[in-house]
Amino acid sequence: MTAPPATHDPTPGKTIVLYDGLCAFCQRGVRILTRLDWLGRLHYQDARDVAHLPPCGDPLDPWKLLDEMHVITPDRAHAHAGYRAMRRLAWQLPLGWAVAPLLYIPGVPWLGNKLYRWVARNRFKLVPCKDGVCAIPGLSQARPNASSAREKGPTVS
Repeated sequence: MTAPPATHDPTPGKTIVLYDGLCAFCQRGVRILTRLDWLGRLHYQDARDVAHLPPCGDPLDPWKLLDEMHVITPDRAHAHAGYRAMRRLAWQLPLGWAVAPLLYIPGVPWLGNKLYRWVARNRFKLVPCKDGVCAIPGLSQARPNASSAREKGPTVS
């Protein structure tokens, strides 16, 4: 594992939630999380703004950031995606503390991953976008290889 790049961290000590800022479903989720974050532990950042991604010990693939929500730990050592990110968020929110241990019961992670992936794939149908503005360019086409995706990053339509 490589060390996080030496960049300025505007939110030290906070968990960073990377989400698709043009997705209406994702925006709604962030509004709900904001209301539940009574202790101010979370910082929300648009994953499409690849020029300002936070430092992280795990590599952040711009295309994967649009596939699933990512949560970066306060120490910036790890990024959790999808269901694992949801479990991490449950520990950060006071209302989630009662539910968080249940998310680790055998079988629950398997079901949680399946459900998360279904919602992520169908999020544009669940909360429709206006004029297709939140579509992920080229998602239906073959993805670029990992090195070119990191260099170019997703484009905002």
